Amino acid sequence: MVAAMSQKMPIPACNWCPIRMESAFSALGSEELAALNEAKGCYYYRRGEVVFREGSYPAGIYCVHQGTIKLYRSDSMGNVVIVRLAKQGDLLGYRALLSNERYTATAEALEDAVLCFIPRATFFELLRRNTDLMAAITELLARDLRTAETRLASLAQKTVPQRLAEVLLYLRELFGEDEMGALKTSMTRRELAELVATAPETVIRLLSEFQRKKLVSVDHRAIRILDPAGLAQVAELYD
Repeated sequence: MVAAMSQKMPIPACNWCPIRMESAFSALGSEELAALNEAKGCYYYRRGEVVFREGSYPAGIYCVHQGTIKLYRSDSMGNVVIVRLAKQGDLLGYRALLSNERYTATAEALEDAVLCFIPRATFFELLRRNTDLMAAITELLARDLRTAETRLASLAQKTVPQRLAEVLLYLRELFGEDEMGALKTSMTRRELAELVATAPETVIRLLSEFQRKKLVSVDHRAIRILDPAGLAQVAELYD
């Protein structure tokens, strides 16, 4: 169900949406795009607003039109681990919808975001009519599974410094850098720690160590990667 705090937005036309070409919906033809445009809704979420919660049932899927969404799980002690970051063109909630299961994570706006919501019936009808869309969704499922397996292996086998180095390189690849060379992300130290699966104090200490080794430069929230090869060596990432 769409979060109660979200605001309805003017609906971007699917035919002219540049984000569509970065998503699985690039496989749709003009008639299918018209049906999608007619059925979908578009919603605005401020940073910190929840899109859907872990344990609830999906009523459709979301496509990120603008901004970034974090998906996280929390335990009974309140510990949070970010399991995925979603950017423009990414789909949310499709695995739970396809398997008819509850959401396994909570989705929350990492920054102000605009999401398009496609109802269940519309999504399944598009899948039935378009085999290219079905193939694109199948590819997404395989890619997400591979990413999840890689992340589990990293959490189980790598030290916290190795995981932080890997995450910084991942954020650089995902968000890019601004004109000053800083990572284009508004993540707090707590959110960075939730992505690394450690305490914020540990992330702060390790960033200081990386800065002393001239791997990164840190100025408040801004982080510049000075030595990508050095970080890759710390993370034990090999070609």
